[in-house]
Amino acid sequence: MMFSIRTFLSLAAEAPPPAQDQNFIWKILIPYFVVISILYFLMSGPKRKDQARRDEALKSLKKNDRVITIGGIYGSVVNISQDGKEVTLKVDDSTRIKFRKTAIAEVLVDEAPTESTPKPA
Repeated sequence: MMFSIRTFLSLAAEAPPPAQDQNFIWKILIPYFVVISILYFLMSGPKRKDQARRDEALKSLKKNDRVITIGGIYGSVVNISQDGKEVTLKVDDSTRIKFRKTAIAEVLVDEAPTESTPKPA
């Protein structure tokens, strides 16, 4: 005997709904939350360390330190304002530029020459 669409729909309407697990969505989402959380901490950890290192370098900034600005300008610190928010850099013999202290990207560390470096004759 062939089933018609009408017979199928009437049987489907009488069938009890399938049992649904109330926590089904959480069983799917929890692994995604765990992976996203781990990735967040793995990616933000080094950034926080770099930011802390940069903040410490800016706090200890003093006269005659060599720095690089975020615009790529190399200079030496000539003056730091009393409020500590502005820094005057000496770029060459006659050029001095004022910057916000937060515009300094890096404080350069002068390395002492090693003894293995050949001296010019």
